[in-house]
Amino acid sequence: MQKIAFLAAIVLPLWNIPLIVRVIKRRSSKDISVYWVLGVWTCFLLMAPEGFRSPDRVWRAFNIMNLILFTAVVIVVLTYRTMDRKLDKHHTR
Repeated sequence: MQKIAFLAAIVLPLWNIPLIVRVIKRRSSKDISVYWVLGVWTCFLLMAPEGFRSPDRVWRAFNIMNLILFTAVVIVVLTYRTMDRKLDKHHTR
């Protein structure tokens, strides 16, 4: 059971990858709430120190993977949100 849980802890955060790919393919993050992304990421950051120190390797693995991949989501969403704003300003002129 421990091995299955460990595998799930590694695989679950990988579901962030399709979100990243979708934003990049569409070249827009308008449909993703910046408040949601930053709120979730802040919670992950606040949980991370405890997760990193945990003797439970499943919880530790999940925290590491989730923090890395969700940080990538934040970077992509904020990057494309900045690009969306620049395009909106350019089109309204």
